[in-house]
Amino acid sequence: MPKVAYEVMHPEKRSSCVVFASPHSGRDYPWSFLRRTQLDEKTIRSSEDAFVDRLFDVAPQFGAPLLTAGAPRAFVDLNRSSDELDPALIEGVRRQGHNPRIASGLGVIPRVVANGRVIYRGKLSRREADRRIDLYWHPYHHMLQKLLDGAHRSHGQAVLIDCHSMPHEAMDGIARSGMARPDVVLGDRFGAASGGEIVDIVEAAFTSAGFTVARNAPFAGAYVTQAYGRPSRNQHAVQVEIDRSLYMNERLIRPNADFDAVRARLGRVIAEISSIGQSRLPLAAE
Repeated sequence: MPKVAYEVMHPEKRSSCVVFASPHSGRDYPWSFLRRTQLDEKTIRSSEDAFVDRLFDVAPQFGAPLLTAGAPRAFVDLNRSSDELDPALIEGVRRQGHNPRIASGLGVIPRVVANGRVIYRGKLSRREADRRIDLYWHPYHHMLQKLLDGAHRSHGQAVLIDCHSMPHEAMDGIARSGMARPDVVLGDRFGAASGGEIVDIVEAAFTSAGFTVARNAPFAGAYVTQAYGRPSRNQHAVQVEIDRSLYMNERLIRPNADFDAVRARLGRVIAEISSIGQSRLPLAAE
């Protein structure tokens, strides 16, 4: 089993209402898991948001915590509801209606990785699925809500930036349409997960750092943005998808020559996003 459910990088002083989180960058693939898969060690990582935690690890320098997953996405998907169980993979699970994520093999315990490649040779027991959810899914989400609650108590609002990466090919359709290929896609579930003024600030931060930005197409946000985005309660959630080809060799799953430059540009973005709401704080007494 993966060693930890999550890690939190805390700032020395928490001065921001923003929480950064990376639910898919976990890369602890234990031998007990690898021996059960029919995929090689590189293919099993194909749906991982490799190095996203490193791209955003400067967040604590700007007063914001960074929460990262310990378990890899192929083991348990923290951006799915804990009840999205796949009857084609997990013994004893009954099919209940049509869920397109489960049908495609992308439930909370994934059946496939990128491009529909099947992970396991057979089925998993319900006990094994429940164990993964209890040991990794629940602790991660408990900590995420705790960090957001802390931001809300201190600042009167909380902003979650849910950090992800996307395959370069995901934007091929947009490129063929003649529009500029986005480097970054922001998802706020078409306004349901975040106030528009928050998304405007996030978009402006990326744009000013030279990134081409799109909203909600083809990624509008999944479970995390749906579950935590409550703009009427001043809790906002924005999903960020970054083109992997900007900073890594997707085939080899290695940082490319531009990694440090992209990380530096993202540092400016993170600084700008982390300042959301700080002007509203009361000034300290002289």
